[in-house]
Amino acid sequence: MNTEKSSTLFAEAQKHIPGGVNSPVRAFKSVGRDPLYIKSAKGSRISDVDGNEFIDYIGSWGPMILGHADERVIEAIRETALSGTSFGASNEREIELAILIKKFVPSIEIVRMVNSGTEATMSAMRLARGFTGRDKIIKFEGCYHGHGDAFLSKAGSGVVTLGLPDSPGVTKSTAKDTLNAKYNDIESVYELIEQNKTEIAAVFIEPVGGNMGCVPAEKEFLGKLRDVCTSENILLIFDEVMTGFRLAKGGAQEVYNITPDLTTFGKIIGGGLPVGAYGGREEIMRLIAPSGPVYQAGTLSGNPLAMTAGLETLKIIDETPGFYRQLEEKSAYLANGIADGLKELNLNYTSNRSGSMYTLFFTGKKVVDFDTAKTSDTQMFADYFGAMLERGIYLPPSQYEACFVSIAHSKEDLDKTVSASFEALKQLTGAN
Repeated sequence: MNTEKSSTLFAEAQKHIPGGVNSPVRAFKSVGRDPLYIKSAKGSRISDVDGNEFIDYIGSWGPMILGHADERVIEAIRETALSGTSFGASNEREIELAILIKKFVPSIEIVRMVNSGTEATMSAMRLARGFTGRDKIIKFEGCYHGHGDAFLSKAGSGVVTLGLPDSPGVTKSTAKDTLNAKYNDIESVYELIEQNKTEIAAVFIEPVGGNMGCVPAEKEFLGKLRDVCTSENILLIFDEVMTGFRLAKGGAQEVYNITPDLTTFGKIIGGGLPVGAYGGREEIMRLIAPSGPVYQAGTLSGNPLAMTAGLETLKIIDETPGFYRQLEEKSAYLANGIADGLKELNLNYTSNRSGSMYTLFFTGKKVVDFDTAKTSDTQMFADYFGAMLERGIYLPPSQYEACFVSIAHSKEDLDKTVSASFEALKQLTGAN
């Protein structure tokens, strides 16, 4: 496979951009290759500047649940752009999208639009502190809630992919207010609460981890987490930036039937354009300026193009009969097919899936938290990534990221991917 143009562009980019990329995992460092430069995308396929075409399982890291360049979404964006790309003022689509979010997610009584998942989690944290009058938060090792200072300890995703410690530039005073618990281990939460009585404002959690690979929370664990937050007057905040509108219309909270106090959104909510949001109980959300004293603002918040893309995406989901059933069937078919090949070759592996999120871990251990995720053979993953890329399959360039299946993936795509996986593994293991 010729990737000469991509490599030339990457060499030039490194002169002007830190590491040559504007988000770290894109650098392909953990898989030992130069990154690809993508020229176009349509449906389940993406094409790079060298003319190579791939079946895509990144989907812009989750937003492209309809597939790339959906015609209805593109047309809606085009029509909106003709009327102006940004006003710095209110527009009707903000209200329409807020209403649809509330329809999909019953725990949302009031919602505020922002520009990214990171903005959403940072704002939700400030709101939780303002509402409770407390300073500390609990997060879970391996969960990534954006690059806000308070969230960058043991944060999974790009941090662990690059082998970095907690980020320099985060002050000790900020770090001391972030407490790390173990994912799927309620006793670790109880211990932190006992040690910090009446000091904890909120518990942040990805109800399905997507930034240490796909790691679903156990339902009993989430239920006990909800109970202890209620009894200790701590806000439970679901980070559904990744899972929101992907696992179900109501996100992971619908799947688990557990109601958080606040929820953060991103990715699908913007239909491929930069958007985030946070929302929840009215008594909490009314504290946000201008209705309350907790300040948060943004020049591009509620941008008409972003609102349009998200609104049209959610409308299509709402109007498509059996949308999530179809996604589940496609995703199960893919994961089961790849697993069959691994079994035939007698390889150690763990396959984790929640709806259309999926990760293949090269470890014989059950992956339930950050520590077990890190038992994966990352060199084997890097080799597998390269072998799949050569066969026209574009996977996330990190063992600690989830694959995403879209409604646009066809049976032909899935069959080709399963076959490519088997052939790649045969090559890597020297099997006959």
